[in-house]
Amino acid sequence: MALNFTINTNNPPLGALLTAEHVKGSVQVSVEEGKDTRLHVSEAVQFSDGNSISRYLARVAPALGLYGANTMEQTEVDHWLEFSARRLCGQPGLTVALAELDKALSLRTFLVGHAITLADLSVWAALKGHDEWPGQGKSFSHVNRWFFFLSSQVPFSAVGNKYTTKKAPMNKSNSDEKKQDLGKFVDLPGAEMGKVVVRFPPEASGYLHIGHAKAALLNQHYQVTFKGKLIMRFDDTNPEKEKEDFEKVILEDVAMLQIHPDQFTYTSDHFPIIIQFAEQLLSEGKAYIDNTPPEQMKAEREQRTESKCRNNTVEQNMKMWSEMKAGTEFGQTCCMRAKIDMNSNNGCMRDPTLFRCKNTPHPRTGSTYKVYPTYDFACPIVDSLEGVTHALRTTEYHDRDDQFYWIINALRLRKPYIWEYARLNLNNTVLSKRKLTWFVEQGYVDGWDDPRFPTVRGVLRRGMTVEGLKQFIAAQGGSRSVVNMEWDKIWAFNKKVIDPVAPRYTALSGSYVVPVSIPEAAEEMKEVAKHPKNAEVGMKQVWYGPRVLVEGADAETFSEGEMVTFINWGNLVITKINKGADGKVVSMEARLNLENKDFKKTTKITWLAETNSAPLLPTICVSYQPLISKAVITKDDDFKDYINKNSKLEEKMLGDPCLKNLKKGDIIQLQRRGFYICDQQYEPVSPNSCKESPCVLLYIPDGHVKEMPTAGSKDKSKSQASNNTPAAPAKAASTSAPAPASTSSGDLFSNIVAQGETVRQLKTAKAPKDQVDKAVQQLLSLKAQFKQETGMDYKPGMSPPTSAPAPPSTQADSSSCPHARVAQQGELVRKLKAEQAPKDQIDAAVKQLLALKAEFKKLTGQDYKPGMAPPISSSSAPSPATTTSSSSSSSSSPSGLYERVSQQGDVVRKLKSEKAPKDQVDAAVKQLLALKAEYKQITGQDYKPGAAPAQAAPAQKAPTPVKGSPAPAPTGLYEQVAEQGEMVRKLKTEKAPKDQVDAAVKQLLALKAEYKQQTGQDYKPGQAPSSPAQTQSKSSTAQSSSSPQAQKLFSEVAQQGELVRKLKSEKAPKDQVDEAVKTLLDLKTKYKTLTGEEYKPVAAAGATGGEDKNRKERENKSEKQGGGGGKKGKGDKASQGKEASGGAGGSGEGQGPKKQTRLGLEAKKEENLSDWYSQVITKAEMIEYYDVSGCYVLRPWSFAIWESIKEFFDREIKKLGVENCYFPMFVSQAALEKEKSHIEDFAPEVAWVTRSGKTELAEPIAVRPTSETVMYPAYAKWVQSHRDLPIKLNQWCNVVRWEFKHPQPFLRTREFLWQEGHTAFATKEEAAEEVLQILDLYARVYEELMAIPVVKGRKTEKEKFAGGDYTTTVEAFVSASGRAIQGATSHHLGQNFSKMFEIVFEDPKKPGEKQHAFQNSWGITTRTIGVLTMVHGDNMGLVLPPRVACLQVVIIPCGVTASLPEQEKEALMTQCSKYQSRLLDAGIRVKTDLRENYSPGWKFNHWELKGVPIRLEVGPKDMQQRQCVAVRRDTGAKVTVPEAEVEKRLLAMLEDIQSNLFKKASDDLKSNMLAADTMEQFQKELDQGKIVQIPFCGGIQCEEWIKKTTAKDQDLEPGAPSMGAKSLCIPFSPLKTLQPGQMCVSGKEPAQYYTLFGRSY
Repeated sequence: MALNFTINTNNPPLGALLTAEHVKGSVQVSVEEGKDTRLHVSEAVQFSDGNSISRYLARVAPALGLYGANTMEQTEVDHWLEFSARRLCGQPGLTVALAELDKALSLRTFLVGHAITLADLSVWAALKGHDEWPGQGKSFSHVNRWFFFLSSQVPFSAVGNKYTTKKAPMNKSNSDEKKQDLGKFVDLPGAEMGKVVVRFPPEASGYLHIGHAKAALLNQHYQVTFKGKLIMRFDDTNPEKEKEDFEKVILEDVAMLQIHPDQFTYTSDHFPIIIQFAEQLLSEGKAYIDNTPPEQMKAEREQRTESKCRNNTVEQNMKMWSEMKAGTEFGQTCCMRAKIDMNSNNGCMRDPTLFRCKNTPHPRTGSTYKVYPTYDFACPIVDSLEGVTHALRTTEYHDRDDQFYWIINALRLRKPYIWEYARLNLNNTVLSKRKLTWFVEQGYVDGWDDPRFPTVRGVLRRGMTVEGLKQFIAAQGGSRSVVNMEWDKIWAFNKKVIDPVAPRYTALSGSYVVPVSIPEAAEEMKEVAKHPKNAEVGMKQVWYGPRVLVEGADAETFSEGEMVTFINWGNLVITKINKGADGKVVSMEARLNLENKDFKKTTKITWLAETNSAPLLPTICVSYQPLISKAVITKDDDFKDYINKNSKLEEKMLGDPCLKNLKKGDIIQLQRRGFYICDQQYEPVSPNSCKESPCVLLYIPDGHVKEMPTAGSKDKSKSQASNNTPAAPAKAASTSAPAPASTSSGDLFSNIVAQGETVRQLKTAKAPKDQVDKAVQQLLSLKAQFKQETGMDYKPGMSPPTSAPAPPSTQADSSSCPHARVAQQGELVRKLKAEQAPKDQIDAAVKQLLALKAEFKKLTGQDYKPGMAPPISSSSAPSPATTTSSSSSSSSSPSGLYERVSQQGDVVRKLKSEKAPKDQVDAAVKQLLALKAEYKQITGQDYKPGAAPAQAAPAQKAPTPVKGSPAPAPTGLYEQVAEQGEMVRKLKTEKAPKDQVDAAVKQLLALKAEYKQQTGQDYKPGQAPSSPAQTQSKSSTAQSSSSPQAQKLFSEVAQQGELVRKLKSEKAPKDQVDEAVKTLLDLKTKYKTLTGEEYKPVAAAGATGGEDKNRKERENKSEKQGGGGGKKGKGDKASQGKEASGGAGGSGEGQGPKKQTRLGLEAKKEENLSDWYSQVITKAEMIEYYDVSGCYVLRPWSFAIWESIKEFFDREIKKLGVENCYFPMFVSQAALEKEKSHIEDFAPEVAWVTRSGKTELAEPIAVRPTSETVMYPAYAKWVQSHRDLPIKLNQWCNVVRWEFKHPQPFLRTREFLWQEGHTAFATKEEAAEEVLQILDLYARVYEELMAIPVVKGRKTEKEKFAGGDYTTTVEAFVSASGRAIQGATSHHLGQNFSKMFEIVFEDPKKPGEKQHAFQNSWGITTRTIGVLTMVHGDNMGLVLPPRVACLQVVIIPCGVTASLPEQEKEALMTQCSKYQSRLLDAGIRVKTDLRENYSPGWKFNHWELKGVPIRLEVGPKDMQQRQCVAVRRDTGAKVTVPEAEVEKRLLAMLEDIQSNLFKKASDDLKSNMLAADTMEQFQKELDQGKIVQIPFCGGIQCEEWIKKTTAKDQDLEPGAPSMGAKSLCIPFSPLKTLQPGQMCVSGKEPAQYYTLFGRSY
C-alpha cells in the first residue's frame, strides 16, 4: 500500500516526518510539498494532525516498535505525544516543561523503553522547532544530552537539516554569512589524528602583541582540529632579554586569549643536551670556533669569504670552546659557527652562529653557563626532543628553513615538518618589542596596556573581545600571502560580536547643548529596552520632563514648525527657536505630537531630560588615533619621525544617568556616536577629595570605512528641514554664505561627520531616494570644501585638524620652494611605480605628494600643474578679476572641460574601487555623464580618454597671434609635455586599450622632440625653462599646424580625402579614383615635409590599427590602386578588406573616424603574451568562460582539433591491440589512498563529493584525478593466469584536478579531457617496449598533426610519475614566453601498483609461484590545443596546421554590390558552390561563407582570426578569367589558381603549409635549445628565455637547489607564480656527449647525463 504524505513547508510537521523517515524501509511513503499537511491513505481516510499521522505510520509498521512493545509502553508513548503537543509546541515558557523532561531522562537513554519510540520523535521535533530551546537547553543537562544524542543519528540530522532550514531562512543566511568569514586552514601534511604536536615559543622580553595572538591561536586551531598537543615553550636563550616579570604577564595574556596549552617548557631545560650536540658538531668537523670581530665577520659573510678559523683542527676548536665555556676574556671574543657553505646564495647558510658568550646571569640557570645557544640552533633541537610534529613559523623565517633542516640532519635527529603562514602586518603601528618598549619608556603611552598599543592587553582594553579576535584570525586562516592590513578589518569582526549585545545609552556634547521647553510634558520615568533588537540585554530607566536638552548642532538644523523624532519618546513639533546675538540657538520650545507615528521623514535626535530626580552624569569620551602617522614603516624609515603626538582626544559629555551603573570593561553603544568601553566607572563625591570621578569611556572602532562616529553631534543636512517647511530668506542666505568662522577646517570636519551620520540614518530609515541623494551630494560638497581647506582627503577615523592653516604667503621663496618639492615628489612617485615598489611605499609617497600639492595651493592660490612655471613674486600674480575670468573660461573651454571629465572619472573609479554605497556611486556617475554631455555639446565629439580636444582655448592668449612664430614658446611647450606625460601615466594606470596608450606615448615623444629642438636640452620634470610672461599661452593640439600654411594644407588634405571617399562610393572609373588617391598622397607628403609629422584626422586621435599593417597593405593593395567602374573585380573586394581593417581600430583618410568593431586582437604576442592568448582563444571562438573558476566550455572550433587528435591516436593504438573502455569517474577514499606515494602527488588537487542533496554522505567520494586506483581493482579480478595477459585498455574521458594556482584555459584547468591507457604485461621487456611505442605515437601527434617539434626523453627522479618506475615524455617549447610545456607522458609503473592491488598470475616457468604483472600508463590531454595556439599563433590570431583544422579552406565570394546584376550574383554563388563540391570530393574540409550581413573584408578578418589555412576569394572578374585567388594563412601570400587546377593546387598548398609551419617551429626550437656546462652560462641562457641542456647528477636535492637558485623575483606573466628552472627531461638525443669525470653544474657530484632544464608551464 502506497501512502501519500503532503507537507506544508512553512510549518513542517517534524515529528510526522521523522516517523515517515523511520518507517520508509517497511512502508511505501511518498513525501511531497503542498499547501496543507495531510496523509492520504484513501479517498475516505485522511489525517491532518501531526500526532495522528505519526500514530498511523507507527501502527502500519508494528515490527519497528515505534508505538511501544506492550500496553504499558503504548500508554507512556501517548503521554509524551500529548506532552509535546500541549506543553512544548508553540508555548511561550519552556522552563517548567524542561524541568519535568529533565527529571524523566535523568536515568534513561530513551523516553520509553530501551529503543526509539514516537515519544522520542515527537518531543525531539517539538524542541527542534521551538525558538527558545537553544537558549535554555544548556541549563538541563539530561535533556541536552538526550537531544544531541538523537541529533547525531542520521534520520534526525537529515530531517532537521532539510526542514528547519526551510522554516527559518534567517538562520540559514546567518550561518552562510558566518561560514564566509572562515579562512582557508590548509591541512597539515602528514598529520594524524591524535598525534599532532605543535608549539608556541614566545620570548619573555615583552608583552604579547596581536601578531603573537595570531601565532598562538593558529597553533591552538591545529591542536583542537587534530586532537593533539600544544606546548607553550619560553624561548629563554638570551639572558640579556629574559625577564621573569614578562613570563608572568605572557601567561596572563595567553589566559586572556582562552588558550590552554597542554605543557609548559623552557628552552633552558635542554641547555645541557644542546651543549652536548654542539660539542658533537665540533668533534665531527661540522662546526668551528671563530674569534673574528663581529663587523669583519658580517662583511666576510656578505662577501662570501671564508674565516681564517674555518679550517681549525678539532683540538684547536675544543681549546677555544673551553675558553668560551669558562667565559674568559678571550672566550668572550669567540663564537661557535656551523661549517655549511660560505658560497651559498642563501645568507642563512653561510656558516651561521650556533653559540655565543653572555656574562649576564640567566633568570633560571643563574651563572651556571657562560655560553648560550642561538634561537636558530636551539629551536630545531628542542622541537625534535619535545616531539613536535609540525613547527608553525611565519614566512619571514623561510630562508632559515634550510639551516633548520641542516642542523636536524647533522645531528641525526627526528625531523619535524615546518609549516609556514604569513605574519600579521597592521598599518600605522609597530610590532617590534624594542620599539614598543621605547614608547613605554619615553612616556608616549600609559603603559603596555595603552589602548593605542597593538598588545593583547592594549586591544582588549580598547574594547576588542577575545571572540572577535578569534573570528578575525579564523578568517585569515593559514594564508601565506604577506599583506599590510588596515585595522578596520579586525575591528569590523569585533563589531559583529558586540553589536547584538551592547546596551544603548545616550550622551550629549558638554560644549554646546540647547534646552527645549515642553510645557505639557509631565516628569516621569519609564523603562525601555536597552537594546531594540535583543530583549535579553535588559531594561533601562528613561526620564521624561518639561525641560530636556538636545545637541546644539542638532538644534541649528531645526526650523519652526518642523516635526522632529526624539528617540525613545516620539514626535515633537518645534514651535519656537530663540537665538543669541552670535546667531547660535539659545533655547527652543516644542509641543508633544506623540499620536503621530510617522517617523519616516523626520529627523531623529538624541536627548536627555534635565531633572533633579536623575541628574546627568559627568562623562568623558576618549578617542584614539594611530600612534604612527605613516601607514607602513619601511626599513629606511625611522619610526620616531612619524609619531603622532596628538593621538589622544578627550571630549566632556553629559551622560545618561544609567551610566553610573557601568563597571570597568562594560561595552555599550552611545546612540549616534558608536561603541564605547568603560575604562573608569563613575565614583560619587569622595570625602577625601570632595570631587566626583567622571565615567570614562573609550571609543571602540567598528571598522566602518565610510565615516567615523560623531565626536559630538555636528551640523547636519539642511535638506531635511527644507522638505517640511520652506527656509526663510535670512536663513537661506546664512546657509549659502556661511561666516568665515564656520568654514574653518575644524568645523568642516565636524560638519562632514554629522552629515555622514545623517546619510546613514536616512538609509537606515529607507528614506526616499531623492532625499538620500540630496544628503549625499551635500556630504560630497563638504568633503570637497574640506580638501580645498586642508589639502587632504577626508578619511573616516582621521584626527580632526587642530588649527587653522596659515594664511598664504606672498614671498617668492615660499611659493617656489613648494613647487620644487612637489615636482621632486612627483618624480619619486613615478620612479617607485616604474620599479614596481611595494604598494604601501607607493601609497605613502602619493599621500605625501597630495599634501605637498595642498601646501602649494595654500601658498599660491592655484592648483599645481606639472610643468607650470613656478610663481616668481606676488606682483606676477594676475588680478582677481583676471583670475576669475581665466578660470571660468578655462573650465568651460574644451581643454578645461576635458580635464573636469577626467577628474570626475577618477572620482567614479575611486568610489567603485572602495566599494562605496551605490547611491554615492550613482551620484558621481550622473555628474560624469552630465560633464560628458557638456563636452560633446562644446566640441562636437564624444569624450575619449587619451584623446585631448583638438583645439583647447588658451587661458591667457594674446589678442592676436604672433606672426612668424608657428611653434609654441618653451614654457607653453613644457606644460604640454608635462600634461601629456600625466595623460600617459593615467592611461597606463587605468589599463586603457593599448592603441590609446600607444597614441598618447607617440604624442608625448613628439612633444619632447620639439621641446629639445627649441631649447637645446632634454625635457626634465620639475625643471621648467625660464621664459617671458607672454609665452604662457598653450598651443593647439597639432603644434606645427599653428602656422597659416600648415592649417591651409591640413584643410586641403581633409577635402581631398572627402573627394576620394565620394568617388569610391559613387563607383567612379578606376583611373579617376587613382588620380584622386595620388593627389591625396602628394598632399600628405607635403604636409609631413612642412610640419615634420604625419597627417592625422581630427576625430581619430588615439586610434591606431591593432593589427599587422604590412599584411593588411599586402592583402589590400588593390584598394590603394582604387577600384571600380563597372567592373567589380578585386579592387572592390580588397576595398572591403581595408574597411574591415579599419574596423579593427584603424582610421581612414579625411576627418571621419572609422567604426571600431574590436574584432581583431588588441594585444601583441611579443608584448603581452597572457592578454594575447586570452584574446585569441575567445575571439577565435575556441572557448567560452564558465561560472566555475578553472573550468571552460570547449566550443566546436577547438573540440574539432581534439577530435582530429583522437581519431589519429585511436587508430594507431588499435593497431597495437589496445581496446577502448570506460570506468566510473568516482573513486572511493579507501581505493584512492591505497597507494600513498601516488596519491600524495595528487592530494592537494583531489575534488571530493561530500553531500547528496542536503544529506551528508557517510564517506566522501573523490572525483578521479587519474584512474589507476579505479581500474586496477578490476584488473586484479580479471587476471588469474598468464593467458589473461596482456591487458591493453584505454579510455577517453575527463578528469578533475582542483588546481589552485593561476588557471589558464587548456594549459592549466581544473577539468580537462584526455585519453589514459593502462596496460598490464607478464614481462618487463614487453612493458618497456610499449612505453616507447606510445611515446613515438605522442611525438607523431605533435609533429605530424600539429606541426610542433618535441624533445623526447625520460623524466628525472624528482619529476617522474608518483608511484612509477620511470616516466618518458615529449616536451614542447613556446618561444614567446621562453617556457617549455610537457606534451604527453608514457609511464612504466613496474610492479608497484600490481603489488598494491594484487594483480598476480601464476608463472608458467615456475608452476605454483605467483608473479606480479608489469604495468604501464600513458596519457595526452587537451593541453595540446593550448600548445598549438601559443606555438603557431601570430598577431592576427590563430594559425591552424591543415591536418587538425576544423576547416582547411573557406570560400568567400567578393564583389557583391548593390549594382551587381542579380544574374551575375547568382552565377557567382553557383561558382562558389561548385568549388565547394569539388574540394569536398577531393577530401578537403571546406565551407563557403555566404553571410550577406558581413562584408568580404570583415569575413577575411574573421577567418584569419580563426586560423583557417587557406582563404579562397572568388569575384566576378575571377569568373570571367576562369580563376580564383588563394590566400595562405601562414605567410599571407596570394596565389592565383586556375579553375581547372583548384583541387590539385590546394591539396599541395595545404601540405606545404603543414611543412612550413613545422619547419618554422623546428628552427625556433633549435635556436632556443642550447647546451651549457657551467651554472653562470646556464643562468644567462635561461634568463634570455631559452631551454638549456646541462650536465646533471640526477639528485633530487640538487634539482631543488637549481630551481631555487634560478628562481626569478618577478612574475613571468601577470598572476602566474614566480619559478625557477625545473628539469624537463633527460633527452634521448642530447646536444652534447658527457665527458668522463664531468661534474654536475652544482659542482658537488659527478654528472650522470645531460638533462634539459627550463622554465615550464
